[in-house]
Amino acid sequence: SVCWLYRVDYVYFENSSSNPLLIRRIEELNKTANGNVEAKVVCFYRRRDISSTLIALADKHARELEEEMENPELNPVDLPEKQKHQLRHRELFLSRQLESLPATHIRGKCCVTLLNETEALKSYLDREDAFFYSLVYDPQQKTLLADKGEIRVGNKYQADITDFLKEGEEDGRDLAELEERVWDPSSPLTEKQIDQFLVVARSVGTFARALDCSSSVRQPSLHMSAAAASRDITLFHAMDSLDKTRYDMTRAIAALVPQGGPVLCRDEMEEWSASEANLFEEALEKYGKDFTDIQQDFLPWKSLTSIIEYYYMWKTTDRYVQQKRLKAAEAESKLKQVYIPNYNKPNPNQLSVNSVKPGGVGGLVNVPPGQTPGLGRACESCYTTSSYQWYSWGPPNMQCRLCASCWTYWKKYGGLKMPTRLEGERPGPNRNNMSPHSVPMRHGGSPKFAVKTKQAFYLQTTQVTRAARRVCQDIIRPRSVTPICSL
Repeated sequence: SVCWLYRVDYVYFENSSSNPLLIRRIEELNKTANGNVEAKVVCFYRRRDISSTLIALADKHARELEEEMENPELNPVDLPEKQKHQLRHRELFLSRQLESLPATHIRGKCCVTLLNETEALKSYLDREDAFFYSLVYDPQQKTLLADKGEIRVGNKYQADITDFLKEGEEDGRDLAELEERVWDPSSPLTEKQIDQFLVVARSVGTFARALDCSSSVRQPSLHMSAAAASRDITLFHAMDSLDKTRYDMTRAIAALVPQGGPVLCRDEMEEWSASEANLFEEALEKYGKDFTDIQQDFLPWKSLTSIIEYYYMWKTTDRYVQQKRLKAAEAESKLKQVYIPNYNKPNPNQLSVNSVKPGGVGGLVNVPPGQTPGLGRACESCYTTSSYQWYSWGPPNMQCRLCASCWTYWKKYGGLKMPTRLEGERPGPNRNNMSPHSVPMRHGGSPKFAVKTKQAFYLQTTQVTRAARRVCQDIIRPRSVTPICSL
């Protein structure tokens, strides 16, 4: 049989023969003790999986994006109703939820991308198995948030380049708000003199840490204090002192040791405690570089700037290098790929040829008067009455079915191809008085009967009962019930 190769991919998983396929991203593949392969996956949710309140928020967010689009060709407002309906089936919601699923439940690959304003939404309808997302769903908190990994492309993210000033023209900008020079490369000092001054600055920094109680606890040895004093924050302060004193070496050294004692410069790497560093590494393992979530859930007392600055300093440490090596070793021991045979077992929802009755116009068949017509004879999605294979769909008592094409669409995209009355849209052809499940509807369009059905019955009397009614007709006088009016 044909086998498909899967690595770190976006894939379909099947957990139910009748429900739509799950969409997941494989993070890693692991072999269990009994020899089976499990996939650790990130969960994506469809619109049908979240509450109507959150769907309203998602639609509001989508309208705001549409208003910001400057290119009218990319705006989905002018799409036909059918394409708008199908486009909703391509929208997903990313989550931070991880789960493990058997690799044998994989049913094929798909493509999920982060939506950006330079891409036409209609392009997703032109591609098979293509989905997009722009919001992150938290299944525990039941909240939707914008994805912080948004790709910032488009006109509003471009820099405004001002025109060249003409000769004699004045610069009308506020010079105080512009960048200012912090170092002059054409200073009178030589490279050797600058290096000597930086050595003095490091020595002052080491001495300052010896005098500081908190620093002596964090760096108990001279070697550790000297290493901390050699960090960039000390060198930046030294070079800034040189520039402010107009590269006068004597004045710059005096600035390093003012009247109150030597200046102590510490960066985020030195300010953070060991417990805070451990929290940060734990958060980074869970959220990646989502610094907003790291601050909110793990380090609320730290500013976002402080966390980002610490991250880039942390990447220069030996601890980061060691963790990277450990992860690389773990990755080597894990499966890189897995071959899954093509799944070709028949679906339990397949209808056999003998059980499929010929369909009529609008999904109804010709039946004798007084009998309940058969339900679900035409495809509930495209309303066709001919297909090489039929599948039962919906509640068993409704006897609805889908053709082969619409069944594949339902499994992949989690909806029907055509808009239905239940979704507040136009009904299909020849179904003016029918609900989406071929059930007669009351005046006003309420689909109540689509969910509640009544069993039809026929009361047949015996000959003795009919004779008794005729004999006792003068005794049994049927009376009409008159309503009692309220006083």
